[in-house]
Amino acid sequence: MEHALDEASPNQMTSVGNHFQILQWIAIVALGYLLICAVGLIGTGFQTATGSEANERLSFATNPFAGLVVGTVATALIQSSSTVTSIIVGLVAGGLPVSVAVPMIMGANVGTSITNTIVSLGHVREKKEFARAFAAATVHDFFNLLSVVIFLPLEMMFGVLERIGGVLASIFVVADASLGSVNFVSASTSPVVNGAKRSVESLSDGVAGMILIAIGIMVIFMTIHLAGKLLKRLMVGRAKDIMRAAIGKGPVAGIASGTLVTILVQSSSTTTSLMVPLAGSGAFGLKQIYRFTLGANIGTCVTALLAATGVESHQSAALQIAFIHLTYNLLGVLVIYGLPFLRYQPVRAAEWMSATASENKLIALAYIVGVFFLIPGLCLGISSNF
Repeated sequence: MEHALDEASPNQMTSVGNHFQILQWIAIVALGYLLICAVGLIGTGFQTATGSEANERLSFATNPFAGLVVGTVATALIQSSSTVTSIIVGLVAGGLPVSVAVPMIMGANVGTSITNTIVSLGHVREKKEFARAFAAATVHDFFNLLSVVIFLPLEMMFGVLERIGGVLASIFVVADASLGSVNFVSASTSPVVNGAKRSVESLSDGVAGMILIAIGIMVIFMTIHLAGKLLKRLMVGRAKDIMRAAIGKGPVAGIASGTLVTILVQSSSTTTSLMVPLAGSGAFGLKQIYRFTLGANIGTCVTALLAATGVESHQSAALQIAFIHLTYNLLGVLVIYGLPFLRYQPVRAAEWMSATASENKLIALAYIVGVFFLIPGLCLGISSNF
């Protein structure tokens, strides 16, 4: 009898483990639903608080450099571009002009790089190891900064990204018609959003709107944090296998694996941070890791696209900014990596910075504070005078 129980135990444990995994996936789906509800709350709250005065109340951010700084600093502080871009989608759904949101999206790309740069400081005691790790971290920074240098002026002069995003969004929203009757996602979330709106109807529009925005932001924080934890538990092992199998097989495989891994764990910060210890140990070269980070930029766009699916008000604009995020990252890879004279500029800059920082560790700290906080603050101050 005891022998039979002993034989059954591994099967029972496997069954329990499988059931637990199913519950975790159900939880992830539920968190995705809450994310879409939260974006709806932010959009409704912003619309309630600003009414027809959205442009006037956000005049401080109409300067593209100010928008860029807002996106950079917000993401650097929160350490999640997925959270910031989801909030931006919600604001656009509430009436924030797309032209104001585009530089914020660019800034979010820059700000997300801080996580892996901080992770690299864990290797600071060993000079050669730190040089490799810091180079692997900052190559992402320099690529994102170069993307801004190329595409922000183009956007300011010609509105390239806004136009492409508008075309892609029009495929899903015909002539700005309401798709509420056929969009099962927005239909499923509207009871939650409308219920929250009714609960604050007794308050003034400004206060009610700010409460809805605050609730939406808190729910986005919670859902992305919890979903990230669950996905890491379920997928990081597989992600590492994909990474190790594909990263050394050429540019396309490296970029594709970075995209896939980021989609699996829903965090470009996690994806790129996974690479830093491997780079520090010398397991992968900087050029291999560089390709992988390019894919991570593309993979992180899935969250904003998901967030835009349940929007009812300004649905076309919400989808447009989500597609702009995707287009910006795809074009960044195609232009920078596709042009031979630009391809390895981020690698060269990262190698120089890591060599300098490995000689004087304070330079690494000054780099983080300067790039992500001090320089953006100075730019914001200067731009406000124009």
